[in-house]
Amino acid sequence: MTTFRISEAAALLGVSSDTVRRWVDAGRLGAERDEHGHRRVKGTDLAAFARAQVEESGDGGRSSARNRMRGIVTEVLRDGVMAQVEIAAGPFRVVSLMSRQAADELGLEAGVVAVAVIKSTNVVVELPGQERVAGQA
Repeated sequence: MTTFRISEAAALLGVSSDTVRRWVDAGRLGAERDEHGHRRVKGTDLAAFARAQVEESGDGGRSSARNRMRGIVTEVLRDGVMAQVEIAAGPFRVVSLMSRQAADELGLEAGVVAVAVIKSTNVVVELPGQERVAGQA
Protein backbone atom coordinates (compact mmCIF):
# COMPACT_ATOMS: atom_id res chain seq x y z
CA MET A 1 0.00 0.00 0.00
CA THR A 2 1.27 3.46 -0.87
CA THR A 3 1.89 5.75 2.08
CA PHE A 4 3.03 9.36 2.20
CA ARG A 5 5.15 11.36 4.60
CA ILE A 6 3.48 14.47 6.02
CA SER A 7 5.54 16.69 3.70
CA GLU A 8 4.54 14.63 0.65
CA ALA A 9 0.86 14.76 1.63
CA ALA A 10 1.16 18.53 2.11
CA ALA A 11 2.69 18.98 -1.35
CA LEU A 12 -0.07 16.91 -2.95
CA LEU A 13 -2.79 18.88 -1.14
CA GLY A 14 -1.15 22.25 -1.80
CA VAL A 15 -0.85 23.17 1.89
CA SER A 16 1.94 23.37 4.47
CA SER A 17 3.20 20.41 6.47
CA ASP A 18 1.96 22.18 9.62
CA THR A 19 -1.56 22.25 8.18
CA VAL A 20 -1.47 18.51 7.51
CA ARG A 21 -0.17 17.88 11.05
CA ARG A 22 -3.06 19.94 12.47
CA TRP A 23 -5.56 17.93 10.40
CA VAL A 24 -4.02 14.69 11.68
CA ASP A 25 -4.01 15.94 15.28
CA ALA A 26 -7.66 16.99 14.95
CA GLY A 27 -8.62 13.57 13.57
CA ARG A 28 -9.66 14.93 10.17
CA LEU A 29 -6.95 12.92 8.36
CA GLY A 30 -5.75 9.53 9.48
CA ALA A 31 -2.05 8.81 9.95
CA GLU A 32 0.04 6.09 11.55
CA ARG A 33 3.56 6.16 12.89
CA ASP A 34 6.26 4.19 11.06
CA GLU A 35 9.11 2.29 12.71
CA HIS A 36 11.01 5.58 13.11
CA GLY A 37 8.10 7.39 14.74
CA HIS A 38 7.32 9.49 11.66
CA ARG A 39 3.70 9.95 10.69
CA ARG A 40 2.62 8.35 7.41
CA VAL A 41 -0.70 8.79 5.62
CA LYS A 42 -2.18 5.91 3.64
CA GLY A 43 -2.70 6.75 -0.02
CA THR A 44 -6.34 5.67 0.12
CA ASP A 45 -6.97 7.90 3.16
CA LEU A 46 -5.26 10.85 1.47
CA ALA A 47 -7.32 10.34 -1.70
CA ALA A 48 -10.58 10.24 0.29
CA PHE A 49 -9.57 13.37 2.23
CA ALA A 50 -8.64 15.21 -0.99
CA ARG A 51 -11.98 14.30 -2.56
CA ALA A 52 -13.85 15.54 0.52
CA GLN A 53 -11.89 18.83 0.43
CA VAL A 54 -12.87 19.39 -3.20
CA GLU A 55 -16.52 18.63 -2.47
CA GLU A 56 -16.53 21.02 0.52
CA SER A 57 -15.02 23.90 -1.44
CA GLY A 58 -17.74 24.03 -4.09
CA ASP A 59 -18.94 27.55 -4.84
CA GLY A 60 -22.58 26.60 -5.17
CA GLY A 61 -22.62 27.20 -8.92
CA ARG A 62 -23.72 24.60 -11.42
CA SER A 63 -21.50 23.46 -14.24
CA SER A 64 -20.67 20.26 -16.08
CA ALA A 65 -16.96 21.08 -15.69
CA ARG A 66 -15.44 19.48 -12.59
CA ASN A 67 -11.83 20.62 -12.91
CA ARG A 68 -11.52 23.98 -11.17
CA MET A 69 -8.18 25.49 -10.23
CA ARG A 70 -8.19 28.72 -8.21
CA GLY A 71 -5.12 30.86 -8.62
CA ILE A 72 -3.68 34.24 -9.41
CA VAL A 73 -3.27 35.72 -12.86
CA THR A 74 0.47 36.15 -13.46
CA GLU A 75 0.45 37.50 -17.02
CA VAL A 76 -1.93 38.65 -19.73
CA LEU A 77 -0.66 39.09 -23.29
CA ARG A 78 -3.10 40.88 -25.58
CA ASP A 79 -3.02 41.52 -29.30
CA GLY A 80 -5.71 42.99 -31.54
CA VAL A 81 -8.07 40.01 -31.30
CA MET A 82 -6.78 37.43 -28.78
CA ALA A 83 -5.43 37.30 -25.23
CA GLN A 84 -3.20 34.73 -23.56
CA VAL A 85 -3.87 34.49 -19.82
CA GLU A 86 -1.49 32.70 -17.47
CA ILE A 87 -2.65 31.59 -14.02
CA ALA A 88 -0.51 30.18 -11.20
CA ALA A 89 -2.73 27.71 -9.32
CA GLY A 90 -0.58 26.27 -6.55
CA PRO A 91 2.40 24.67 -8.24
CA PHE A 92 0.56 24.54 -11.56
CA ARG A 93 0.74 26.91 -14.52
CA VAL A 94 -2.49 27.14 -16.50
CA VAL A 95 -2.57 29.02 -19.79
CA SER A 96 -5.81 30.03 -21.51
CA LEU A 97 -6.35 31.55 -24.94
CA MET A 98 -9.47 33.70 -25.23
CA SER A 99 -10.75 36.68 -27.12
CA ARG A 100 -9.28 40.01 -26.09
CA GLN A 101 -12.83 41.23 -25.53
CA ALA A 102 -13.47 38.44 -22.98
CA ALA A 103 -10.22 39.22 -21.12
CA ASP A 104 -11.07 42.93 -21.09
CA GLU A 105 -14.65 42.32 -19.87
CA LEU A 106 -13.36 40.10 -17.05
CA GLY A 107 -10.76 42.70 -16.10
CA LEU A 108 -7.97 40.15 -16.29
CA GLU A 109 -4.53 41.48 -15.38
CA ALA A 110 -1.60 40.33 -13.26
CA GLY A 111 -2.61 40.06 -9.61
CA VAL A 112 -6.29 39.24 -10.16
CA VAL A 113 -7.62 36.07 -8.48
CA ALA A 114 -9.29 33.80 -11.03
CA VAL A 115 -10.54 30.24 -11.39
CA ALA A 116 -9.46 28.14 -14.37
CA VAL A 117 -12.38 25.86 -15.27
CA ILE A 118 -11.17 23.01 -17.42
CA LYS A 119 -13.41 20.75 -19.46
CA SER A 120 -11.62 18.40 -21.78
CA THR A 121 -12.25 15.13 -23.54
CA ASN A 122 -8.51 14.55 -23.88
CA VAL A 123 -6.54 14.26 -20.64
CA VAL A 124 -3.00 12.85 -20.53
CA VAL A 125 -2.07 11.05 -17.29
CA GLU A 126 1.61 10.68 -16.41
CA LEU A 127 3.40 9.01 -13.54
CA PRO A 128 6.38 10.92 -12.11
CA GLY A 129 9.70 9.34 -13.05
CA GLN A 130 8.22 7.05 -15.71
CA GLU A 131 10.15 7.30 -18.96
CA ARG A 132 8.12 4.89 -21.08
CA VAL A 133 4.90 5.62 -22.89
CA ALA A 134 2.08 3.24 -21.92
CA GLY A 135 1.85 0.29 -24.31
CA GLN A 136 5.53 0.45 -25.31
CA ALA A 137 7.99 -2.16 -24.15
